Amino acid sequence: MKFSSHTGLSQTLQVSLLNTPMQKSSGGITSHLLGGLCCYLRRCIFSVLSVGPLPNHITFIMDGNRRFAKKRNLGEGDGHKAGFSALLSILRYCYELGIKYVSVYAFSIDNFRRKPKEVQSVMDLMREKIEELLQQESIINEYGIRIHFIGNMQLLTEPVRVAAEKAMRVTANNQERVLLICIAYTSTDEIVHAVQESCKDKWNQIQASKEGKVSNGGSKINGLDLHFRDSCRDNATEACSSLHKGVKDAGEKDALLEQNSEKHSDNYSEGEITSCNGIVEITEERKYKQGETASIKLVDIEKHMYMAVAPDPDILIRTSGEDRLSNFLLWQTSACPLYAPKVLWPEIGLRHLVWVVLNFQRHHFYLEKKKKQF
Repeated sequence: MKFSSHTGLSQTLQVSLLNTPMQKSSGGITSHLLGGLCCYLRRCIFSVLSVGPLPNHITFIMDGNRRFAKKRNLGEGDGHKAGFSALLSILRYCYELGIKYVSVYAFSIDNFRRKPKEVQSVMDLMREKIEELLQQESIINEYGIRIHFIGNMQLLTEPVRVAAEKAMRVTANNQERVLLICIAYTSTDEIVHAVQESCKDKWNQIQASKEGKVSNGGSKINGLDLHFRDSCRDNATEACSSLHKGVKDAGEKDALLEQNSEKHSDNYSEGEITSCNGIVEITEERKYKQGETASIKLVDIEKHMYMAVAPDPDILIRTSGEDRLSNFLLWQTSACPLYAPKVLWPEIGLRHLVWVVLNFQRHHFYLEKKKKQF
């Protein structure tokens, strides 16, 4: 019995030894060595790529998360989680290669048309992942990344909007790398927003100009240039004098005055002229109609674009083999090549990025020539 008990004890010890930290640490050491070897090889590849021209800004349309989940018989939420892991990996590759700007199409305004349960699930996942990005050991702090959330933030749920605003505020001093997350975004919404803001700016400039003329030492009264006003008064006085001289009958005089008033009303709007004792005053609005006010220009529109915080993309990558933009960066990608690998977004890897950069270097001269034409 003792022998058998000793035998059972020895068997128990053998089984326990198989699960000791020593075995686990040896497995950890192996994985650590493999990871270090992969990192070394990756840096060697990046050193070779760095000899040629590198893109300054790469943008991704992360397409295929739901199809990936369906393909692997996973829940839809699991597909988005796998997509987030792929995003962290591709960000590391880009920043190690020396690319400063990376932008991703995370959530379109059109995606709000999906089932409310799915939209809420995505919003909850976004809030969770934004908070993870701000942790001390995250990739954000490792590479000094500044985060910008691009899009109509008012469409987001309050928890996600608060988390996004916090992320932008916390990373505002980071300058080494930039991550632009397009969320609640479409290009048409961006363009409409830019036009509206440009119109507001111009209107405010016009109003400020009028107020400045009013307070300019009394030289201008109610927006009217006195010199211009005196000239109009002299001309109007001469017209009235000749009118009184040539008309004797009071009825004929009234008829001609009425005719003269109708003639002026044809040339100027009711808000542009005022009549007082036969004197016609032309207001500032007439000057603006004559083209003296500045019009909205291209630079005004671009200044108010959501993506004004970054240069235009050099490369656009859309996974899952789709070769359309889906209302993403239509304004900024006029001279940007589109690459559409057939892999789903969670399946994207280092080899896809290397292939895209090699193609960019191969056609760099042509791409730069096309950019200069725009």
